[in-house]
Amino acid sequence: MTYKVAIDGPAGAGKSTIAKAVAKKLNLIYVDTGMMYRALALFVLRQKIDLQDREKIVEACEKADVTIRYEDGVQVVVLNGENVSPRLRTEEVGTAASVISPIPEVRRKLVVLQRRLAAESDCIMDGRDIGTCVLPDAQVKIYLTASSEVRAKRRYDELAAKGEACDLKKIREDIEERDYRDMHRETSPLKQAEDAVAVDTSDMTKEEVVERIIALCGR
Repeated sequence: MTYKVAIDGPAGAGKSTIAKAVAKKLNLIYVDTGMMYRALALFVLRQKIDLQDREKIVEACEKADVTIRYEDGVQVVVLNGENVSPRLRTEEVGTAASVISPIPEVRRKLVVLQRRLAAESDCIMDGRDIGTCVLPDAQVKIYLTASSEVRAKRRYDELAAKGEACDLKKIREDIEERDYRDMHRETSPLKQAEDAVAVDTSDMTKEEVVERIIALCGR
């Protein structure tokens, strides 16, 4: 049986950053499920589909092939043969991903690939329902969180460092709205698995969080 670490939590909690760092230290394959959903969202946006039109979203996703591969040791997300990783971090794509991710047909399409990756290699996977749905048999489950204020400020600083215009209040409102949608969706809502360990990163450095999770892994 492969070794699996599941990290769940709300948007902006630092799941991807932490998972990548832990993967490197423990020599695990990192699977960024959030970016896979964002790739599908990007495809839907490129098709100029109304995000309220569920039927057309499902139809479009049937035509989208999303895979993950490594190039020079760096994970990239590939959408229909195109490396779209540089285009997946925008607020528009993130919001669209939160809208389409609750759709059962969308989730089923990606869960199959995610489970296959986990069955093939020791991995660490992050998302909204990894410990509760995708990898319920993961040996280690973490629920990573932080206050909405802290998460918004982190996102604001990230965008500002790139020279992008941004509004802290708007970012926080978007994060809280996304939290509500993720926690109240019918299919695989965001919640802490019963056997997951909660780690609140509001007052922790990245290094402290990484060391905490490595300690929980016991490796």
